[in-house]
Amino acid sequence: MAEPRRGGARRYRFAEGPAALVLRIPEAPDSQHGTHVWPCAVVLAQYLWAHRSSLPGRRVLEVGAGVSLPGLVAAKCGAEVVLSDGEELPRCLRSCRRSCLANGLPRLPVLGLTWGRLAPALLALAPLDIILGSDVFFDPKDFEDLLTTVYFLLEKNPHAQFWTTYQVRSADWSIEALLCKWKLKTIRVPLHAFGADKEHLASSSLPGRHTIEMMIISLARSDGT
Repeated sequence: MAEPRRGGARRYRFAEGPAALVLRIPEAPDSQHGTHVWPCAVVLAQYLWAHRSSLPGRRVLEVGAGVSLPGLVAAKCGAEVVLSDGEELPRCLRSCRRSCLANGLPRLPVLGLTWGRLAPALLALAPLDIILGSDVFFDPKDFEDLLTTVYFLLEKNPHAQFWTTYQVRSADWSIEALLCKWKLKTIRVPLHAFGADKEHLASSSLPGRHTIEMMIISLARSDGT
């Protein structure tokens, strides 16, 4: 069950005992989508927690971060993290910063990055190993802009991967054609492989009964593999 809110924040607990990681996420659940934790974010955070031993020193960018649960898990596990959300969404950027402050990470960089736009902040990013995105495949009109940005980052960082979770909302929505267009390949990761095939994760009521999928996206090689 979810831990009670205190001061407008919800606690998310990964594991128990002295090795547990507990994060406080300030949320406004009745407001816009970038100001509270969605089911996909808890699943992606669980994936990061399950792979925490591989994170120290890894360079990570979270796109569409909002309240930034996955990025904060990565940072607490030793990754060098940059959080980002749309530069035209100041409330979402404030959510990023509030989450950082609530978890003792006031110096974590927060950038305004708009998908599909080659802005100076995007061009100036340091090398990356991992890109994170939870529920960023939310609105089909944004899919191509998002993948344009992901492709640009992967081309600059050919060994990087895009770790993403998405909620299945319609059988008619697909990114397969866009992945082919941008020469990207996908590995689907079953939720049971990292302990996320449950209705309740991180001491929360999420993801509930929503259908969530986990993908790792990377550049396809010249032979298409």
